[in-house]
Amino acid sequence: MLKTLAKTIDLVAAFDASPNPYMLLDRDLRFAGMNQAYLDVTQRTREELIGAYVMDIFGAAEGGPGHHDSQRLEASFRKVLESGDSDHLALLHYPIRTRAPQGETLFEDRYWSCTHTPIKNDQGEVTHILQHTSDVTELIRARPTQDGPRSALDEMLGGGVFRRAMEVEADNQRLEAERRQLSDVLLNAPGFVAVLNGPDHVIQFCNEACYRLVNHRDILGSTVKQALPELGEQGHLDFLNDVYETGEPVMGRQRAFNLQHSPDGPADNRYMDFAYQPIRDENARVIGVFVQGHDVTDVVMAAERQKLMIDELNHRVKNTLATVQSIAMQTARTHQDPRSFADAFEARLMALSHTHDLLTKSHWEGADLRSVLEHETRAHGAGRLSLNGPLVALSPARALSLGMIFHELATNAASALAHGDGRVTVDWRVINHSAPQLEIIWSETAGPTVQKPERRGFGTRLIERNVRHDLRGAVDMSYTGHGLSARFTLPLETDA
Repeated sequence: MLKTLAKTIDLVAAFDASPNPYMLLDRDLRFAGMNQAYLDVTQRTREELIGAYVMDIFGAAEGGPGHHDSQRLEASFRKVLESGDSDHLALLHYPIRTRAPQGETLFEDRYWSCTHTPIKNDQGEVTHILQHTSDVTELIRARPTQDGPRSALDEMLGGGVFRRAMEVEADNQRLEAERRQLSDVLLNAPGFVAVLNGPDHVIQFCNEACYRLVNHRDILGSTVKQALPELGEQGHLDFLNDVYETGEPVMGRQRAFNLQHSPDGPADNRYMDFAYQPIRDENARVIGVFVQGHDVTDVVMAAERQKLMIDELNHRVKNTLATVQSIAMQTARTHQDPRSFADAFEARLMALSHTHDLLTKSHWEGADLRSVLEHETRAHGAGRLSLNGPLVALSPARALSLGMIFHELATNAASALAHGDGRVTVDWRVINHSAPQLEIIWSETAGPTVQKPERRGFGTRLIERNVRHDLRGAVDMSYTGHGLSARFTLPLETDA
C-alpha cells in the first residue's frame, strides 16, 4: 500500500509544501535543496542558496556575536558525515535578517532546535545531510522575568523547558568535548590502540600507530579474523576470545607477532608488549575488547645483539688470556734473565694490544691485512719496509694470529733493518682461485750476514703453531745469507 501511495504522491511537492523548514546539504556542505518554509524563515531565495557553502551564508565572523553557535552548527554537520548517525542541537541561537518598512536590513534574535539526519546510498555512504529546524523562540521568550510564584503552565512553557534544553545542550557539548579529547589522545598515542566490538571482534577504532603496524591495511569495520587472518594461526585470536568470554584481561610481554604486510610479500616478525582488556556495558556485561600495547622489536633485537656481543667478548677474553699465558710460559723458557724476560714479554703483549686497537676501530668486524702489517712493523721505519698486495679482509681471530706472527718476524728482522742497506719486503696475493688461498712472502735483504739458529726459539714455534693450528695453513722458513725468507699459504675461506 505504501508503494502505491508513493507512486501517487509527488514527494518533491510534499517536501516543498511542508510547514516545517527543511534543507539538504551535500558532502561539501553546499546547499543541494530546501523547501519553501526554509526560504520564508531565512528570508533567502533558492537561487541565492543552491550551491553555496552553508557556513558562508550562516557563519559568523570569528570573535563576533554568534561565532560559538556557528562553530557548533558546523561541528554537528561534520559529526554526521564522520559517524553516519543523526545529530541534534537542542538549542541554537541564530538571528534572522528582516526588512524594516524603510528598506534597511535588520536582524531578529531567534532560537532553534535542529536535527541533522544522514542520507545514505546503497553502499551505506553518507551522500547528503537533511536539516529539520524548529523555531523555539516563543518558548524561550515565555520564560517568567519576575521573581514570584509560577504556574505549572508557565514552568512547562517557559523557564522549565528552557532550563532543561540548556542543561541537555550543555551536557551534549561537554560529552562531545570529552569524546573529541579522548579520541585525540588515543589517535596520537605512541603505542597501538584498537577497540573491538562483539564476539567476532569487529574493529571499531584503530589509531595511527596501529595502522602503521599493519602496514595501513583497510581494517576498520572488519573482524580481526577477516582483517588479520595470520593472527588466528598464531593463537592471538584465542586470547581475544578468552577475554570476551571470561571478562579477564590477558597481558603479554615481548610476544612474537608474524604480520603479513602484503598478500604476496614476506611476513614480518615483530615483538609486542600488549594488554587485552574487557569493555563492559552499564550492566557489567562484556561487549568488546580494548587492545593496547607497544612494538618492542628494537628492544628485543638490541638485547639479542648485546647477548651475542657479550658471548663473543667472553670467548675473546678466554682466548686472549690463553694466548697471554702461553706467551708468558714460552718467553720464560727462553729468557733466564728477569730483565730480558720482562722486555720480551712486554713487547709481545704490546703487539697483541696493537691488533686489539686496530680491531676496536672496526667494532671487531675485522681488519685489512695491510693495516695489520703496518701496525706491527711501524717501529722499524716505513722507509725500510715495502708492502705489496691487494686488499684482503681478515676476520678478528685471523688478524690477531697474523699480528703476533708479524711481530715475531719484525723483531727477528730488527738487526737487518738496523743495517745501513737492510730492507724487508712483504708480498701477498690470492692464488688457486678454484680453492682460493692467500700467499704471503716475507723477505729480508741487504742485511748483515746471518746463520740459521742451532735450535728453534719461541718465536719460530709461535709462528708455526699459529699458522698450522689457528690459521689452518702451511709455512716454509729458510735463512739466506742476509736474512730470513718465509712463505705462508693460508686458506682464504677458512674461519680462524
